[in-house]
Amino acid sequence: MNTVKTDGRFIGYIAGIVAGVAYGLNPLFAHPLMSNDVSVPSMLFFRYLFAMICMGVLMSVSKESFRLRRSEITTVLILGVLFAFSSLFLFLSYKYIPSGLATTLVYLYPVFTALIMVFLHEYPTWRVWLSIAATFTGVILLCMPKGDVSLNMLGLLLAASSALSYALYLVIVNKSKSIKELSEHTLTFYALGSGAVIFLIFNFAGGNSNLIHGINSPILWANLIALGIFPTMVSLLALAVSTRRIGATKTSVLGVFEPLTAIFIGTFIYGEPMTSNMVIGAAICVIAVLFMVVSGKKS
Repeated sequence: MNTVKTDGRFIGYIAGIVAGVAYGLNPLFAHPLMSNDVSVPSMLFFRYLFAMICMGVLMSVSKESFRLRRSEITTVLILGVLFAFSSLFLFLSYKYIPSGLATTLVYLYPVFTALIMVFLHEYPTWRVWLSIAATFTGVILLCMPKGDVSLNMLGLLLAASSALSYALYLVIVNKSKSIKELSEHTLTFYALGSGAVIFLIFNFAGGNSNLIHGINSPILWANLIALGIFPTMVSLLALAVSTRRIGATKTSVLGVFEPLTAIFIGTFIYGEPMTSNMVIGAAICVIAVLFMVVSGKKS
């Protein structure tokens, strides 16, 4: 019995790391699209649409059920809205504050997750709180821009709203009894579908009827499909697996692999400079995660 529990936690930690790394691949596939003037709302719509299609094909091949119980529908729709809004708020915040500051603020979501769990009378251990504080410090060193920073209040609120939406998603997946029996695949499929519908509405409401503007070559379509598979479908699926096995708080801490991966891609693929602060920040993050993994039980 203990072996099964240990194996489940091990899978949860691995899935949490996979979710973070996969989500950190966003710049790898999004950069060529944005450089070719593909709009953010269009990119988000296609990314969720392709992710949903790929998830549906995977479920069909493995002969999994698409059926939702009536009691599950509302919760799944709420999860889709939360995850989609997390993406939308983050991208909108880039218009008002530097992306590094936005990334740092979004990484408040482990703090929000832990506070929500406390409100639900589940108290993370001091080791988990220490890991949260250390990883947040590491992310500040990794992502904070140099020099004077314009602190636009709307941008700050959007980034914080992205973090809160993501934290609520994690907690609901972890704690909701209505979806306890729902498989991770089915949950992910409908969450992605909800997101695709939301971004389709957002595009047309904003007057963007030409969804394929700027997507004018096979390599750009390939980037768009990859954006749907890795940072979206794989990340969301791994997130559900991890949250159900090690809890929302620990899964949120493992999300630190997202900025680590993004920084790695920026440095080694796009030639962005690597500073000593970034090296120190990355080291702090990795040490904090290792400390959390090797110490303490599920919280």
